[in-house]
Amino acid sequence: MSRGLRLIPIILLLWLVAGFAWRIVRPPDPAVPSQLISRPVPQFALPAALPAKPGLESADLATGEPKLLNVFASWCIPCASEADVLSELRRRGVKIDAIAIRDTPMAISAFLARHGDPYDRIGADERSSVQISLGSSGVPETFVIDGHGVMRHQYLGPLTKANIPGVLQQLDEAR
Repeated sequence: MSRGLRLIPIILLLWLVAGFAWRIVRPPDPAVPSQLISRPVPQFALPAALPAKPGLESADLATGEPKLLNVFASWCIPCASEADVLSELRRRGVKIDAIAIRDTPMAISAFLARHGDPYDRIGADERSSVQISLGSSGVPETFVIDGHGVMRHQYLGPLTKANIPGVLQQLDEAR
């Protein structure tokens, strides 16, 4: 066997190891976007997460005016970081409903007392069934819903101040 042919398996092995190392260093995007964008919100009815706020039904998202649907949890650290942004959007007149994932009323109350309460309604999704039906893969996630209850855009992860102009524009386009 010639010397060049003996090097081929070594070169292939090095190429394979380099490919695996590249995937470890630069993994593919783990975000899983919803497949329901441009489709109506699935039918659901969630009980109130707090005694002082109404629960949430899919019909509440089709009232004729666009709004945000925020999926959050009190135990979610990034959810706390987006609280100021949601409050700013609320100050600018944005209607925001929420789904609390696998949470308790006491923990939600403490979270809202600490970080502010921008929500009109909060539904309790104790088994994440509605979250899954929305195509949501984690918390926090925020959906732009048009006035007919159609999902128009999804923000994976916490909203930041840089997202505010885009969210406002998408809500205007959803009218």
